Amino acid sequence: MTVYSMDSFYKQTMKTYGPHFTLFLVVVFFILGVSFSAMGQGTNTPELVLNSNGFNVKKRSNFKLGEITETLERGLTLVHVLSPTSYEYLSFDTYGSEGQLEECTAYIKEMMADKVFFAILAHDSAVKGTFKNAKSLEQLGLSQLAVLKSREAYVMYYNNGEVYEAMDVNSLSRTLDNYTISGPEKFYFPKITYEFEPSNDRYIAHAGGEVKGIKSTNSKQALDENYAKGFRLFELDIITTADGKMVAAHDWGMWSRFTDFKGNLPPTHAEFKKHKIYGDYTTLDMDAINAWFAAHPDAILITDKLNDPVSFANKFVDKDRLIMELFSALAMDEASRKGINVMISQQPLLDIPGDKVNYLKVNNINYVALSRRIIRSQLDLLVQLRDHGIKVYVYNVNFDPGKDEKYVQENEIGLVYGMYADKWVFDED
Repeated sequence: MTVYSMDSFYKQTMKTYGPHFTLFLVVVFFILGVSFSAMGQGTNTPELVLNSNGFNVKKRSNFKLGEITETLERGLTLVHVLSPTSYEYLSFDTYGSEGQLEECTAYIKEMMADKVFFAILAHDSAVKGTFKNAKSLEQLGLSQLAVLKSREAYVMYYNNGEVYEAMDVNSLSRTLDNYTISGPEKFYFPKITYEFEPSNDRYIAHAGGEVKGIKSTNSKQALDENYAKGFRLFELDIITTADGKMVAAHDWGMWSRFTDFKGNLPPTHAEFKKHKIYGDYTTLDMDAINAWFAAHPDAILITDKLNDPVSFANKFVDKDRLIMELFSALAMDEASRKGINVMISQQPLLDIPGDKVNYLKVNNINYVALSRRIIRSQLDLLVQLRDHGIKVYVYNVNFDPGKDEKYVQENEIGLVYGMYADKWVFDED
């Protein structure tokens, strides 16, 4: 058997076939290059891990793309990968609003029509009972999503025009390391920004604000430190001692942990005054609250927990610098008749039948407190409140990973008026 080296093989072939062989090699390598490029579009994509957890698991759902992890909010989340280094995602609170499912479905139809790679994950609860428009989901090939029940986990991805679905009563995970990024390179969820005039009345110091890295102290030092930083609105949680005295504390369980108190709860007023939070921070009773606000005449108090407006307002140093979050129609009516500024809490607001804005206007309620977690499901209402000059402050800031003061400032202020904040970060560039 004769063995040729590649060099001798090439020379012998060129002698026989001449330049035609060179052209043949160019064509062959071009075809191979195209084939390898097409294959690499899937194999060179970063690993995508989809983790869905239902309500009962009590664990955050997320997706991981390469080295990046994004945690999800309640409902359904669409994840669109545009390139190995570019992605976008958007969550829809399909549990809180049927309109959110319609919006989500419209995006699904558009992306399927464009044949782009995308995924869907459920977190917490994506539906109350079952989806009412199950037929439209079935028509899109989402047969398992169509029958998804409350609190169940769900993962879907759409690759090369094919639907892949999985569901579980608790949780599930899928890892994709060979998928095809296809379709037009366009963003389906462009970032929406809202214009607003900067003002320090957009920020309420939550439970007095953070002091030396500690949250929810409701302490004098928290008021002092955050006043110096720029806050002028201060929330305090008002609860009562065993002998009926009003004091500032988030709840008795937290207060006992903060103070290492071992006695019966709630404590007496005298016991409350004896103990400092972590041994350093001074607790606030009504005398201390009044003394601090008297010494800071441009500061405004927002109360939480308490639903007895007249009793508290009669004890507070300046009713004109008091806004009370209230939790029942009876308490709000009582406060309005006494000229007390009312902030309606989330649940009574959502319970108002018919025209909510008109109800607030008629009852002279100019402030709303609600969770930033329901923003997606209440967009229409928030726009109405904003356009009618009703100031909405969102809480649950820092409650979800990545959803801190800076996130709310950059993404949600302007739609909502302000936030309950632990930190003052709003003069940072």
